[in-house]
Amino acid sequence: MKEKFKNIETAVIHAGYDAKEHLGSLTTPIFQTSTFSFDSAEQGERRFAGEEDGYIYSRIGNPTVRALEERIAELEGAEAGLAFGSGMAAVSAILIALTKSGDHILCSQGIYGCTFGLLELMAEKYQITHDFCAMETEAQIEAQIRPETTCIYVETPINPTMKLIDLELVAKTAKKHGIPVVVDNTFSSPYLQQPLKSGCDIVLHSATKYIGGHGDVIAGLAAGTKEMMNTIAKTTLKDVGGVLSPFDAWLLLRGLKTLHVRLDRHCENAAYIVEQLKKHPAVKNVFYPGDEASHDYKIMQKQMRKGGGLISFEINGSKKQAQKLLNDLSFINIAVSLGDAETLIQHPATMTHSGIPEEMRNQMGISDELIRLSIGLEAKEDIWEDLKQALDQLRKA
Repeated sequence: MKEKFKNIETAVIHAGYDAKEHLGSLTTPIFQTSTFSFDSAEQGERRFAGEEDGYIYSRIGNPTVRALEERIAELEGAEAGLAFGSGMAAVSAILIALTKSGDHILCSQGIYGCTFGLLELMAEKYQITHDFCAMETEAQIEAQIRPETTCIYVETPINPTMKLIDLELVAKTAKKHGIPVVVDNTFSSPYLQQPLKSGCDIVLHSATKYIGGHGDVIAGLAAGTKEMMNTIAKTTLKDVGGVLSPFDAWLLLRGLKTLHVRLDRHCENAAYIVEQLKKHPAVKNVFYPGDEASHDYKIMQKQMRKGGGLISFEINGSKKQAQKLLNDLSFINIAVSLGDAETLIQHPATMTHSGIPEEMRNQMGISDELIRLSIGLEAKEDIWEDLKQALDQLRKA
């Protein structure tokens, strides 16, 4: 394989693949096969015993998927990567691998609704408990670490409040106790943020979002040390079976080639929309890490390249008025994903985070007036024109 690349803009296109090894095919071939044949029975024995490298069965490994895993590892500055059938397959495989009955997980104050659901399930079925922590100071983190804490799980930016967690602070504190730190890096992608460089241990993505970038694939990715990735691959990935198909891996490899170009445009558009939202009288609060007025702006400067393509804002109004705003939009789509070419908007309290009890949602900062906006690649003026006409109607009402 080629050597590692100095710049991520080159790595997103070339890492993990050499055309010379595949009959000169410029694009990574799709190895659409469930199983692989052996030259002999003895070779099959060696491969199953782990004495010889090679492919056995696509749930255990596939060349197209392997190219994707090598690429995400290089992009995140990791020793190894893993691909999963969804973002939640990645989350569940990692958390199950790091815990056993009676263990404890410490989480950032706010997580994706389905991750919350998984934690509740693990508590109910396997007595694996969890707590939420603001993680603003070392003292806050230390106060909630228990003897049975085996994992610290962090989202940053947090979905959907856009609050940032200082990854260097968390990693430094966790290392005192020998606790691995897992970071959901979905909102940033490796182009904007690389948590392992801040001292964290495992990074994961819902690759459905910015990594895929086109709203046409469901997938998850993770990266970390070779030892940890091998452990997960041989246990909760292989045996639970949340694997990625070769065709979906190919779609992600295709999407990754334009990651940096897309993110630059997402960020440019988002910064413009933030400034417009801040001026509109129907908007009460705007939450965006790249805003110089943001409480977390210094953290953003320390660990992120740019502020990202996600914005959350609160309207001066009620839940019904927030829903009316969404309904009054023209071309902006009401949808719960993010990172697509299209601008998407959703109401977290009744959509992505509806499974979280209201009291806890309020503690997380997810009010009924909060709206999450995933800025697309359209002309920024057109995005604002659509938002403005809906906000103007809200103000009149």
